[in-house]
Amino acid sequence: MAVIDELLKNNETFARDFDKGDVPMPPAKQVAIVTCMDARLHPAKFLGLDVGDAHVIRNAGGRASDDAIRSLIISSQLLGTKEFAVIHHTDCGMLTFSNQDLQAKLAETVEGDLSGLDFLPFSDNEESVRADVELIRQSPYMPKGTTVSGYIYDVKTGKLQTVVGADD
Repeated sequence: MAVIDELLKNNETFARDFDKGDVPMPPAKQVAIVTCMDARLHPAKFLGLDVGDAHVIRNAGGRASDDAIRSLIISSQLLGTKEFAVIHHTDCGMLTFSNQDLQAKLAETVEGDLSGLDFLPFSDNEESVRADVELIRQSPYMPKGTTVSGYIYDVKTGKLQTVVGADD
């Protein structure tokens, strides 16, 4: 059985007992989380979130990319979020390569100019959290008074370390 077939079967079981169909669209806790796509991170569990509590935006590295910012704009301007949290994590794959490394790997199988691709890797976890928090805070599209904080999730212990507090 293919993995997707197993997932679809799991969904049938989930849907049988699903009782959250009336949860409103705006997140109940008025918060949005930007975090990594790493499969070891389960933000709903490590933050104690339930269906409908928060927007969770995931990408490689949990970066405040253009698309993440787009999602935060929609979240705040249309759906009422007032707080954002950036959560990166220990042992992140984004710490293991440079743009040039991945561009060279892609050049082996893809044609075209790859020099303009920025995969947003980083070499310092705390600095990347600070940079992403600042990028969000400086966006002219965020409502005044929006709180932005940043953290590092430890994949070994499950604990969050504050890098940038809401008042920093």
